[in-house]
Amino acid sequence: MIRIYDSKLKEKVEFIPINPKEVRMYVCGPTVYDDSHLGHARSAIVFDLWRKLLRERGYKVIFAKNFTDIDDKIINKSLQSGLSVEEITQTYTQKYLDEMESLGVERADIEPKATQSLKSICAMIQTLLDKGFAYQTSNGDIYLSVDKDVDYGSLSGRIADEESKSRIQNSEQKHDAKDFALWKSYKGVSDVGYDSPFGKGRPGWHIECSAMIQEHLAIEGKYAIDIHGGGADLLFPHHENEVCQTRCAQGQNLAKYWIHNGFVTINGEKMAKSLGNSFFIKDALANYDGEILRFYLLSTHYRAGLNFSEEDLLASKKRLDRIYRLKKRLAQTQIKNLRNVESQNVQNPFSEAFLEALSDDLNISKALSVLEELIANANEMLDNKQKDKIPQIMANLALVARILGVGLKDSFEYFKLGVSEARRVEIEALIAKRAEYKNAKDFANADKIREDLRASGIEIMDTPQGCEWERV
Repeated sequence: MIRIYDSKLKEKVEFIPINPKEVRMYVCGPTVYDDSHLGHARSAIVFDLWRKLLRERGYKVIFAKNFTDIDDKIINKSLQSGLSVEEITQTYTQKYLDEMESLGVERADIEPKATQSLKSICAMIQTLLDKGFAYQTSNGDIYLSVDKDVDYGSLSGRIADEESKSRIQNSEQKHDAKDFALWKSYKGVSDVGYDSPFGKGRPGWHIECSAMIQEHLAIEGKYAIDIHGGGADLLFPHHENEVCQTRCAQGQNLAKYWIHNGFVTINGEKMAKSLGNSFFIKDALANYDGEILRFYLLSTHYRAGLNFSEEDLLASKKRLDRIYRLKKRLAQTQIKNLRNVESQNVQNPFSEAFLEALSDDLNISKALSVLEELIANANEMLDNKQKDKIPQIMANLALVARILGVGLKDSFEYFKLGVSEARRVEIEALIAKRAEYKNAKDFANADKIREDLRASGIEIMDTPQGCEWERV
């Protein structure tokens, strides 16, 4: 059984999909106008983990993540930089995809863009106008009348806040300060506009997700999709407005379950470009391999806040090191006629405990504790020469890799991460020279090479397979 903390109900509930063995899942993606930060990375990794767990539990997952490529921030960036909107959005969309690949995040099955969804967006706006839930002002803007939705606020428990009020009270033509934009009419050369039945303009932010879900994922019935997810900051007003639009236009609940991940903070402050404390993914990847960063970001429960700390990241890396130490020992254990790892029983005490922990609303601390126990037991088995246990150990590590997305690298290469190609050539040359000294029984010079390498952060190990080295 899988249990999910539903953001609407504010409690953990049993996950029962709309259709047996199939899960339709939509996650709000980035607005592509700048480099992505660690908040984007964490959200992507969280829902990648949910997707992998659901698949492992036997569900077919249809996963969609959108790209907002029409937005005030994009237009402002275009005006400031002199680049076209298309140049900006294409650049940052590709950067995002490349960084997600580095973090081991699988691409979504469906990746709709606002600019590619104008037909479905306009169709939903027209439905809202026809049903009397929306109105068009004399300047061409279209708003949804919040007061006409009696269930508005049922997702978040909120109707409005001071920030949104101050932001949306700019238009005197709106009937109510709470009403939100579905369509923004073209305002001139400093704006971007697309032809539509309502005149030239562009969609509001909230409508695109409702329309994309309706076009690509929605099924008939009480709920359009199984799971809708995103960062906690999207619960209100973005997700509340999405729910409102779909309820008014389609007469459906948008999602059966709502999942929201916690914030990433730096020095206790919510990460935001406006605060000047955004830690871009590209900066983190310049110093740490994507798998190390992924493991760190998933090691804190997804609903809890994560205060980024390099000290905590290094502590997390040591935990990941232990997985690779075990993999390295397994690789160095010579076994003839090793049975196919995939043929091993996937139901064993470790896999059952591991999956049970993650199935309880991604209880990652418990899952990692179970993993630590596996590593300790596996090392003990190897110490005791229990080679018959190796195939099952390897199958369990393969399960960890499938779900957590870590432990996928060659174990020898993992411990060489961060060493440049030029430095690798130097190290290999010194190791070869050391072998010459050893063959000549010049152990003093051989030992000096070892000590010099150790002083530079390189440890060498003589093994039956030859001399190996790693960065320490």
